[in-house]
Amino acid sequence: MRVGLLGAGRIGASHARFLGGHPHVDTLLIGDADVRRAAALAGPIGARAGDPETVLTAGLDAVVIATPTSTHAELLVRACDAGVPAFCEKPVAPDLRTTLEVRDRAAKTGVPVHVGFQRRFDAGYAAARQAVLDGRLGALHRVHLVTADPAPPPAEYVRSSGGIFRDCHIHDFDILRWVTGREVDSVTAVGANRGDAYFSAAGDVDTSAAVLAMDDGTLATLQGSRYNGAGYDVRMELSGTAGTWVVGLDERAPLRSAEPGVDWPPGDPWTDFQERFEPAYANEIGTFLEMARGRAGSPCTIDDALEAFLVAEAAALSLREGRRVPLAEIR
Repeated sequence: MRVGLLGAGRIGASHARFLGGHPHVDTLLIGDADVRRAAALAGPIGARAGDPETVLTAGLDAVVIATPTSTHAELLVRACDAGVPAFCEKPVAPDLRTTLEVRDRAAKTGVPVHVGFQRRFDAGYAAARQAVLDGRLGALHRVHLVTADPAPPPAEYVRSSGGIFRDCHIHDFDILRWVTGREVDSVTAVGANRGDAYFSAAGDVDTSAAVLAMDDGTLATLQGSRYNGAGYDVRMELSGTAGTWVVGLDERAPLRSAEPGVDWPPGDPWTDFQERFEPAYANEIGTFLEMARGRAGSPCTIDDALEAFLVAEAAALSLREGRRVPLAEIR
């Protein structure tokens, strides 16, 4: 396959490692607005480098879009119009109107699109989803989600991120739908600023919480932080009438028991999302290539990404106005 990678930043570099070593990829072309950065990434893995326009017009079999959020919609539309199967990091677009426009445009072309939500490809989340489907938890009553970063992103990033619910917790909203098989009915969100002033200056918060009511009555709670000094903490707890399962409760979970004589978990905490989800990212790229080869459907469509985006929009509105927001109000 002749595959293009647009974006040579942090997440682009991660994808480049998996693409460069994949047996189905014969030629990898890396494009970035900073051609020197693209060349520095391409050289060690035997890829070719250029600007995004050169890569897009190089007769690709598939393209991976890992550029800044503001460029996703345009690049995704161009790929679909050219008939090139595309992988696009979340979000599809920074606003709801553009997301809907891109969805409709992609649907008209019939070109398959895979939106990047890597937790769907993590072994723990997949096992939890299967347990729910198999009924091993009984009737699901409660879900709790945690996403906590060990250190905050820079102020420049926060200003253009769209806020913690759109930027960070959108992964929680997607995996909540995917694991439970249910839709969110309403959101009540709160937040606080406990750290640097640039969060509040950007209209954002660095500490978050929410209650999500699902369409079958299940209640989900969520917590987030940009200052989790213990390490990178991402967990999902699902409790039902027949059992409780926890994703992310492994030997490297950044937790310590207060009970005397309990020294578990014994390992060093996860440092960041890339280390924690490295196998998931590899699985995600492999699955995308199978889709691009016509051997599988999209594992995460634009419609899937839209549903998570709508929940994030509801959470952001709830935080801003201090009230419960039904999803019907956002649609």
